[in-house]
Amino acid sequence: MINFLRMDISPRVFKVFQRHLTVYRRNWKVSLSFNFFEPLLYLAALGYGLGVYVQEIEGLTFIQFIAPALIASSAMFSSAYECTYGTFIRMEFQKTFQAMVATPVSMDEVSLGEILWGSFKSFLYGSVILAVIFALGLVASPWALLVPVVLLVNGMLFAALSMIWIGLVPNIDSFNYYFSLVITPLFLFSGVFFPLSGLPAIVQALAWASPLYHVVNLTRGLVLGNVGTNLIFDFAWLVVVALVLTPIAIHLMRRLVIK
Repeated sequence: MINFLRMDISPRVFKVFQRHLTVYRRNWKVSLSFNFFEPLLYLAALGYGLGVYVQEIEGLTFIQFIAPALIASSAMFSSAYECTYGTFIRMEFQKTFQAMVATPVSMDEVSLGEILWGSFKSFLYGSVILAVIFALGLVASPWALLVPVVLLVNGMLFAALSMIWIGLVPNIDSFNYYFSLVITPLFLFSGVFFPLSGLPAIVQALAWASPLYHVVNLTRGLVLGNVGTNLIFDFAWLVVVALVLTPIAIHLMRRLVIK
């Protein structure tokens, strides 16, 4: 328990983040372009295609309803992929972790740097989609300027959750189960495509345990201008869970790498 609570963290963690940013600069144009066209495809196929046959939801057209939620889901996927496959490849195949630990950087700082990097990817890709829906005239409120703050916390939470999976099941083949059993159900049953009010009461209750549910509430509320005290609760929920999961992820990664 003492080792779990005591973490070796210093400003050197930003050196880890800087290292990842330097590598990313080599292919950022290609990476961002894919994340620019993907939301357009979703919006075109679901919003302008399927949306023609869907009646209004809570006074909104279908595309107005799903557009803010796609910000949240895309940010979740970007952080989850980065801190499962990306982190595992750096650790197991590229031996980047071992190289950094050979310097004054500690394993705890490497792990926290990974989480910060996952948070940044969530912020970056979610903000790209926010820019897309703004260009399409689907942003109805200046409160949307706060969405990037939500994306940072979202990224931190899902980065930590993804690295916990690595720490518990350190096998790249197991990541399929993570996305099939954890990420995809969150994507489908967190209010992205339909309100949860029509689902059984037990499903609605379970939704409160879904991080993506709270992120969707925040992005949709901020983009549409439906701001109330309920959003404060959603944001506080995300912050608390992210702060709880982060030291667990750091502890498990330390135990995995330093045997």
